[in-house]
Amino acid sequence: MKVNTLLFLLMLIIVPLAGELNIHPFANTFRLSFGTPVFFFFLLSIRHIPPALSGVLTGIAVVAFRILLNHFLQPGYSFEELLLLHGPAFFYYMVYGLLFQVLGINAEPYRALRVGILAVGIEVAASVAELSVRRSINGDFWDIIKIGKVAFMAMIRSFFVLGFYNIIRLNQSIQHEEAQRQQTERILLLVSDLYEESVQLGKTLSHAEQITRESYELYRELQQNESLKDRDHYARQALRISGQVHEIKKDSQRIYAGLSKLIDSESEVHYMTPQKLGELIVRTNSKYALSLDKSICFTLNSDASLPKLHVYTVLTLINNLASNAVEAIKDSGRIDVAIRFLLEKKDIVSLSVTDNGPGIPERKREMVFTPGYTTKYDEKGQPSTGMGLFYVREVAESLGGTIELAQNNEKNNTGKIQTTFRVILPLRKLTEKGR
Repeated sequence: MKVNTLLFLLMLIIVPLAGELNIHPFANTFRLSFGTPVFFFFLLSIRHIPPALSGVLTGIAVVAFRILLNHFLQPGYSFEELLLLHGPAFFYYMVYGLLFQVLGINAEPYRALRVGILAVGIEVAASVAELSVRRSINGDFWDIIKIGKVAFMAMIRSFFVLGFYNIIRLNQSIQHEEAQRQQTERILLLVSDLYEESVQLGKTLSHAEQITRESYELYRELQQNESLKDRDHYARQALRISGQVHEIKKDSQRIYAGLSKLIDSESEVHYMTPQKLGELIVRTNSKYALSLDKSICFTLNSDASLPKLHVYTVLTLINNLASNAVEAIKDSGRIDVAIRFLLEKKDIVSLSVTDNGPGIPERKREMVFTPGYTTKYDEKGQPSTGMGLFYVREVAESLGGTIELAQNNEKNNTGKIQTTFRVILPLRKLTEKGR
């Protein structure tokens, strides 16, 4: 509402000023000015303020401004003479605003041809209203030729303003679409992180259930062991542990249920084409590389014949691998992301990330999937959690897949090592509703 009020006030100031840039096509007091296209533009832009009201107030502002300007630049005219000279312009803006509202121009401003034709008609009708008032005052004559000239000028001005207005709206739409895309990407990445945590939480729930069962069995054994000193004390302690773990499991189940509802709810945005998914991964990791002052070239290779894939699963898998690759490269390098069928098998998908960083020593290759293993440290020397590759393996295995690590020397004898992490999954685990 504040924007509309500001535009309304600007209209009352700018339209009278623009009206001073004019021509007199009929060698009389009637003028064609820039005030009309400016007024048309403001009427298209302003919402929630009736165009008829805008027409009345703008007409008053235009007449008042012209009378004051004439009074200071050409003193000697009486107020009545100036009012008769400039007053007919009020009827022009009043009729223009009234017809603009009656015809509902703002209801469908995106229909350019309709709006343009109606705007020409409105300007002609407003001009006829002003010419009629001037004729009744001083006998100025108007005919079909004059109206034709007015219509021709109206056509030029209206379609020029409409084109300019639609260019602005198109630019706003592009900016809005870009903001929406960035917001969607942030949400997708956030939910993919939640999906990653839900996999680990599901495993924790399984462990909690096992601990509860074993604690209760220990309680039963302690109760039946008559040779154990203070068996009741130990039995109660085992039962208490079992109860506490059970409570932790119940709390975790509630959290897991909430996460599952958020992640698994049916929504079109949960499934995307491999190309769009790959572009999202490349964009986010390119930004990550720039934030680390690294010059990394990304390439994307996706199979167009693949169906839409589950966003959070793919992001959980590839985004972890891609961010690890970014961190592994020292200053500059290349990262290749691929989403393809495995060796022409139409039921198996290969998700791979290849980088030409320093590589992984052979003796450490078996350790990279171990929880807590890391070679990354922050500026304070604190190690990272070392859970990224472990999570990837957990997710892959929970979906009936595997993860592979391969290394070889880069082609063209550059001396660099190509490191590839490849996740192999059944296609049905990544497609909508498991199909």
